[in-house]
Amino acid sequence: MSYNDLRHLADSWGLVLMTGIFLVLVLWPFRPGARDRNHQAATMIFRDDDDGQ
Repeated sequence: MSYNDLRHLADSWGLVLMTGIFLVLVLWPFRPGARDRNHQAATMIFRDDDDGQ
């Protein structure tokens, strides 16, 4: 394979692959079973909070 062949492959299928990975990572938190885990992660910093006392 020459440089031009590899560059064409990266420009076409590489872009498709990176777009697919991006969409999976963006949509992953919105899957149906993730609500409890997302809420737990969002409130984790308040778990051991004793209201300043």
